[in-house]
Parts: sequence; C-alpha cells; structure tokens
Amino acid sequence: MAEAVTIDRVRKVYASGLEAIRDVSFGVGAGEFVSVLGPSGCGKSTLLMMVAGLLAPSGGEIRVDGTPVRGPRREIGVVFQSPVLLPWRTVLDNVLLPIEMLRLSRGDYLGRARELLAMVKLDDFAGTLPRELSGGMRQRASICRALIHDPEILLMDEPFSALDALTRDQMGQELLRIWEHHRKTVIFVTHSIREAVFLSDRVFVMGQRPATIVQALPVTLPRPRRLDIEETDDFNRYVGVLRKAIYSPSEGGPAPLPNLPPGLRRQSRRSETAE
Repeated sequence: MAEAVTIDRVRKVYASGLEAIRDVSFGVGAGEFVSVLGPSGCGKSTLLMMVAGLLAPSGGEIRVDGTPVRGPRREIGVVFQSPVLLPWRTVLDNVLLPIEMLRLSRGDYLGRARELLAMVKLDDFAGTLPRELSGGMRQRASICRALIHDPEILLMDEPFSALDALTRDQMGQELLRIWEHHRKTVIFVTHSIREAVFLSDRVFVMGQRPATIVQALPVTLPRPRRLDIEETDDFNRYVGVLRKAIYSPSEGGPAPLPNLPPGLRRQSRRSETAE
C-alpha cells in the first residue's frame, strides 16, 4: 500500500524548552483509517497539527504523497474538537466556507455541499443557524465542511470528545459510513480506547511526554462494523492490549500481545519492526 502520509523521526520542542514529541515515525497508507491514541497531554493533537501544516516540527519531516509539508495543504481537511461553525452563517454557508477561502467558484460546489448534507442527514437543515442544531448535528456539519473541497486526507482531532455517550456511538457509526463511501485517508486522534478499536485499521499508541510511539497495533476485525462488535471477545482483546500499552509504559518497548485473534500477534510485531 502506497503511503499517503509519512511521519519520519518527528520531534517538537516549544520555545519554552518543553519537548512534547520525540522521534515519532510511522506511515499511513492511502485510504487507511488509523487512530492515534494516548493519555491527555501526550502530544496527539500537536502531532496532528504538524501533519496539517499548522505547526512546524522541530526536527524530522512529514511528507504527504512524498512531498514535505511546509504549511497548510489543499489536499488535507481538518475536523477540530469543536465544530467551530460561524454562528451568523447557515449550515450550508458554513459548509461552503472553505470554497470561499480557497477562492473557488461557490456555484461549482453548491451541488456537492447539498449532497454531503444529505449524506449526513442534514439536508433539511441547510438553511438553519448552528445554534438550532444539536452537538452531534453541528459536528456532522463540520465534517461536511472538511470534505467539501474533496481532500485526499482527513485529519480529525478528538471530534466527538464533547458529545454524550449515545451521540458519540452514533457519530462513530456515521463516520465509518462516510469513510466507507469516500475512502479518504483518515488520521483520527482520540483518548478513547474503544473508539480507536471500533474505527481503525491500525492504532498507534503514544506514551507520556516527550511522546514516542509505544505500540502499533493492526485491527483486523471485519468490516463493515456495527456497535454490537464491541461485545465480542476479539474486540475486548484489542482493548486490553491497548490499555496495557497506555498504562504500562515503564516496562520498556511495546506491550506484549497475548490472546489476540489468530495471526494478529505476528502481524503486529511486523508492524512494530517496520516503525
């Protein structure tokens, strides 16, 4: 699988001298859904913002389709923790905002905006202001906004963290449906272990600051996935492995991989070696 994003020995040190990230390396294949998992404050969002070109790394290099990232790129869409919808603009106008910022023809993208809103079941709310929407509806609108210019890569920074548990489950299913339809390359930042397993092809675990990758775990659960997969033994084995990787960083090296589905131990070890 060709790499859409390559993170090569990336380091981030702030002006204060705080080292947030140290020597992080991994690649993301085209059309792959990967999650970056770790405790709060470990540098997950910092890493994502460097991939987006909104922060510059202090060392190493990030490449998109082989080209170094030096700033924001049109082929990258970003969904933030908060929907950040402009309160005076309708849902449709918020979705079309990137088109205006890129100085593209609004008329050329109006049909696509309406198609995206229909896909996330917001077509009846196109003329509504954000304050009239629920939190989940606002986040769906922000996903449409990130997709409006058809980026190859979608970066998502804990987009469901402020939602209640039921809405978060619904949004996870909705996101997978969108991903299966568009097959974008997705890097999804989260601190929810179960969310990472449910959504991902692979999960990268970051340790405490200065953060490195302490586990790279392929998730071979069948797709399409429904919420009832979370009740299976295989799902919960993945959860156990990732929990150990997060809460046992002092043991040195990746967490062991006991009792995983057949063949997964070998695949995961190969993935770690490649990193």
